[in-house]
Amino acid sequence: MTQKKIKCIAIDDEPLALEIIEAHIKKFEKLELIGKYNNAIEASEALKKESIELIFCDINMPEISGIDFVKSIVDKKILVVFTTAYSEYAVDAFALDALDYMLKPISLERFKKAIERAEEYFEIKNNTLQPQSEMNEGHMFVKADSKMIKINYEDIWYVEAFADYVKIYISAEKRIVTLQTMKNMELSLPQHLFARVHRSYIVAMNKVESIGTHELKLASKIIPLGKNFKESFAEKMYGKKW
Repeated sequence: MTQKKIKCIAIDDEPLALEIIEAHIKKFEKLELIGKYNNAIEASEALKKESIELIFCDINMPEISGIDFVKSIVDKKILVVFTTAYSEYAVDAFALDALDYMLKPISLERFKKAIERAEEYFEIKNNTLQPQSEMNEGHMFVKADSKMIKINYEDIWYVEAFADYVKIYISAEKRIVTLQTMKNMELSLPQHLFARVHRSYIVAMNKVESIGTHELKLASKIIPLGKNFKESFAEKMYGKKW
């Protein structure tokens, strides 16, 4: 059976950057490059004609930036991997639920990690039905792998955002993936047991082993501590401000 390829396009106003992305794409059999464009306007026209699943998009482009282009995309199910030479755009990029954010020059090894995330996303998407979670005392039910799964709150270590899914880790390694937003997940979990510590992470407070200025440690897992969440997290953990 022929494996379905992921249809993608690349957008960058730098010809060399486009060539590098194209060369990387050709090394992955699961990817199919439908087109490459040096501006967002041409790419917008392409989206009207083709069924695109993945976009590699530069951020700092003339006329229409990559951020504004992605905001304009009607089909929010299209995955976006931002490519840029400037790290300061990261917050804006992840605010749009970008799958990944790659800094130039992009090595093949770094590109491979982004593709692995994309492949995992589509694999999960194909095996998941409708988004659904149900909260009860001491546990919740989530839909994953075409069935409802019971998860005890005490078993949850942390929750990680994954595009329009979330990964619920019930050990340092084992996780359950369900179609859900981080906002809804945050509202579903008991507020006295869990805390949002980053745009992409919610942690079980009793699993936190140590707290640094910019990160937390849960067993062998290091979780980033976002500056916009530090104060609310500190009040939950210590009952006082940071």
